[in-house]
Amino acid sequence: MAVRVICFYQEGCMGCEEQTPILREVEKELGIEIEEIDAVRNPEYIRTYKLRVTPTILVIEDDVVRERMEGLVHREELEAAIRRHMPELAPE
Repeated sequence: MAVRVICFYQEGCMGCEEQTPILREVEKELGIEIEEIDAVRNPEYIRTYKLRVTPTILVIEDDVVRERMEGLVHREELEAAIRRHMPELAPE
């Protein structure tokens, strides 16, 4: 099962700017990579994932959106959402 975590953002978005350091913390903590995609420069994603706001973070498993978080997401909430779909990252 392939799991991807994608954060859609746009330039000038204050929430997106606040989200970026949280993404880096989660990447470091979990040892994963979170993709960042500029939704405005890649409008096909707006249609595909029905994006309404930025930031929007999706946890996608086998091409199916399993988690959708819109707006600023705190570290604990983001980590928990990722761990639910990546059992190998579950806390010991």
